[in-house]
Amino acid sequence: MDRKGSFKMKIIKSVTIGLMLISQVLIFAQPVPTTFQNPILSGFNPDPSICRVGDDYYMVISSFTWYPGLPVFHSKDLVNWELIGHGIDRPGIINMIGINDNDGLWAPTIRYHKGLFYIINTANKCGGNFFITATNPQGPWSDPVWLKDAVGIDPSLFWDDNGKCYYTGNWWDFEKSWPSQCAVWMQELDLSTGTFIGERKVLTYGHANNATFAEGPHIYKINKKYLLLMAEGGSGYLHAVTAHHSDSVNGSYVSDKINPVLTHRHLGSNYPIQSPGHADIVQTQNGEWWAVVLAKRLINGKSPLARETFLCKIDFENRTPIFNVGYGVILSEQKRPNLPWTPVKETPVRDNFDADKLNLGWYTVRTPHREFYQIEKGKLFLSLQPEVIDSLTNASMLIQKVKHHHFKASTKLEFRTKKENEQAGLILYRTADGYYSLLKGKTDITLVKTHLGKKKIIEQQPYNKPIVYLKVIGAGLDAIFSYGETENDMRIIGGTQSLEVISDNKFNKFNGTGVGVYATSNRKTSEQKALFEWFEYKD
Repeated sequence: MDRKGSFKMKIIKSVTIGLMLISQVLIFAQPVPTTFQNPILSGFNPDPSICRVGDDYYMVISSFTWYPGLPVFHSKDLVNWELIGHGIDRPGIINMIGINDNDGLWAPTIRYHKGLFYIINTANKCGGNFFITATNPQGPWSDPVWLKDAVGIDPSLFWDDNGKCYYTGNWWDFEKSWPSQCAVWMQELDLSTGTFIGERKVLTYGHANNATFAEGPHIYKINKKYLLLMAEGGSGYLHAVTAHHSDSVNGSYVSDKINPVLTHRHLGSNYPIQSPGHADIVQTQNGEWWAVVLAKRLINGKSPLARETFLCKIDFENRTPIFNVGYGVILSEQKRPNLPWTPVKETPVRDNFDADKLNLGWYTVRTPHREFYQIEKGKLFLSLQPEVIDSLTNASMLIQKVKHHHFKASTKLEFRTKKENEQAGLILYRTADGYYSLLKGKTDITLVKTHLGKKKIIEQQPYNKPIVYLKVIGAGLDAIFSYGETENDMRIIGGTQSLEVISDNKFNKFNGTGVGVYATSNRKTSEQKALFEWFEYKD
């Protein structure tokens, strides 16, 4: 290349780099807000736990039977959060086949101590209590260290100034003095061997002599005094946060006189934000205290999005944590933390499957026992497995969290079959007892509703084209499903459906709602695959 050509290439390269930099500036150059909106993690994000390392904040939430499990988030400002990895991301670690949608990975706690991150967790009905470690919260995380004799659920870790580590947890297998009485207990834990040391002590049964479901305990040392913060009342309407104080880590712990320090049960069942509880608190590098808590946003008394993560300001008066001084409740909007505003890159609305692996934020339900999907040349291929989503196993389903009360989800599917038992398409899923499926079969499109465990075909329409576009639009408690040969020519199927199907009920309890893609050969073996060209989710 001559000098003139070389100079021209340098100019082009410089302009290209400049345009890329401008593009990045435009992405992040939004006006710095003075307030933030709750929830900070919308959709299925319950039981938040938080820790700070320097100027960085890390949070982990429950995942129940969704896999990969234990999502880990990062933030610089407590408002903008980015999913960076998962604590459980290898199929052989925990076997969740056969367990209910509401079991699995419950209520993790994340902590940092001397260069190591810890997540301690309950694998309910699939192993018990365990902890994992990592030097980088993105992973890789270690294999679980299973804890013998760690009864109950909701474990947490606390290191005292002398370096000793203490385990706190919940226990209910004892002779009760009142209905649903539970105990919060503590014992020293040797992390190097995973064994308990010394005497096990019950710290409290709750803040009153009729307190129920004492759980989710965390111990903090603040101004040389010990604070035990915990959940009570169960995860429904009576949920609450209570505080207990001691001069010694071993107790005795005395209930704060203003308990519960946070609840909405006194506001009535029609209050739009319900069931706050399961709090964890953190102090910023600027000295402020903030709490992350779970709560639900209701629509006409229903909760289609399940439990989400909210942020509350904490002030201490004497030793009492005051949640949002002057209000005492979770606020939908409030002044943001005194931290540098640090937005994260938004997830693209449309996933074109153009990476060599699935993007973070896609999940299957229960641990996969075989590889059932591949990404090739910008296409997602789902193998048709015999497993169906009505059974408590791992089916060929990939979902992402529904995060908005008003949303649209759609996909482009290419699928041919000569067999009546083979189907593929769109899924809106809460549990095996509550979901909608919009599936293409041999010669038709079928909308199925499963509500409270009862399965029903809503509508079936003839369709024999190899390519179909499928869509669901959610609006409050209504859903409209449609299909078509093109994106601009969609036909509604099933009329207006109710999202009560995926709202809280006796089956849909702890986990949350996902939307995505699904393929099945309905209990028969198959070599068939379904091809999804893209998937789109937007509010």
